[in-house]
Amino acid sequence: MCEASGRCGGCGEAPVRRRAAPACSRPRPCVKCGDGPAAVVIRIGDAFCRACFREYFVHKFRAMLGKNRVIFPGEKVLLALSGGMASSAMLRQVQEGLSRETAKRLRFVPGLIYIDEGAVCGQSLVQREQTLTRMEALLQETGFPYYLASLEQALELPGSILRRGPGGDSEPSPSYKAAVEGFIQQQRQEEANGDGGTSPAGLGTQDGPAGGSHAHLPAAARTEELLRLFDAAETLTAKEELLQMLRSHLLLHTARTQGYTKVMTGESCTRVAIKLLTNLALGRGAFLAVDTGFVDSRHGDVTVVRPMRDYMAKEIAFYNHFFGVPTVITPPLHAKRREKTSIHRLMENFLLGLQVDFPSTISTVYRTGEKLSVAPAESNGELQRCLLCLCALDIAGEEELALEPTLVKEDTGNGAESRAAFIPLLCYSCRLTFKEMGPPATLPPYVRTEAQRRNCRALMKQQIQEFLLEDDEEEPGGS
Repeated sequence: MCEASGRCGGCGEAPVRRRAAPACSRPRPCVKCGDGPAAVVIRIGDAFCRACFREYFVHKFRAMLGKNRVIFPGEKVLLALSGGMASSAMLRQVQEGLSRETAKRLRFVPGLIYIDEGAVCGQSLVQREQTLTRMEALLQETGFPYYLASLEQALELPGSILRRGPGGDSEPSPSYKAAVEGFIQQQRQEEANGDGGTSPAGLGTQDGPAGGSHAHLPAAARTEELLRLFDAAETLTAKEELLQMLRSHLLLHTARTQGYTKVMTGESCTRVAIKLLTNLALGRGAFLAVDTGFVDSRHGDVTVVRPMRDYMAKEIAFYNHFFGVPTVITPPLHAKRREKTSIHRLMENFLLGLQVDFPSTISTVYRTGEKLSVAPAESNGELQRCLLCLCALDIAGEEELALEPTLVKEDTGNGAESRAAFIPLLCYSCRLTFKEMGPPATLPPYVRTEAQRRNCRALMKQQIQEFLLEDDEEEPGGS
């Protein structure tokens, strides 16, 4: 009997010969300069050496800001840092863009903020203190004003954080060209007066944190209150949405109190594609352009921009590795039961799994989101905006949109504290999440206060409705 395996060619057959890789294969040349060997292959046919990859990375960031022209010279911009790969790379781009050696320097005034979320991520007090110490050291090295906050501070926010601020699309914005010319004239005048104009952004090195914020943990009572809020959430999906809501509200409050008109976040192209499909599964299809676009102006006076949304996670990882960008990695949201995962993580595993076999998956989803319009998320009246996400209430024709199952029939309290009192104030997606957030008494105080205020205003409007003039009613004497 023949004992040779089929691979070696048994029964007198010639052994199958495989093509062996050459012992010393020649490295691929850089597609840009053609001289140096390629150090990274971003896509098929896009092989760059380290120098060209750095130029490519920097140009991409500058092109994203220059193409959209939403950040004006001299404007205060708050950079939201999590310590992860994308936000750390974003900080490095801003640092290099403001340096004196740069040919075309950035002209805005940056500030940094880090929010400690260790309480809901399963970190101990010692681990949280270590993370805060490392982040504060990184922020101090930049020389920019910085703010250290904890997620517990979101429980002390005012109710006004859930109201749209002045400005936005209703007010005419100044011309970008006029703003640049005015900024250049101001610089020339400062140089003529002897001020020197050494810093284009008017920044000085700051050794300590801005606003009196120090690296210390909040009171234990606040941490327990925050944990009760997250423990009341029934699913991990609701906890993920609750964490994003508190984080965005805290960023918005810091920007408003410190005078920042723009907030930069570090979502990459990979993260944007995952968020797009996740929000689609959560019923936020009408707001995808606002949630994933470059500009998010739902808050009016503060605009959120996402300059890293053109970078794949692979590009960011290679850039940080090649050029020594420091990062501080924190654990994700803590889950007691691993088998009960969230829609966010399921969608992330699904997309990343497809990306392995089909490398254009992430970019295809991302480019599809570029074609969406922000019109469905816009609304003029306060009562026509969602209480939690501030997007337009997509509840017109509830029977047609199958919103009836989301309405809570039974009350869990009295008056404004009942669960049914919150439902008319929420959009379709927030209604689904709100049902899994536990009793209304566990919600943050500022959410309950604003809900009570809106219900009172809605009741007052209903009582005087017959005395109000409709918008489309014809003016007297106008024919």
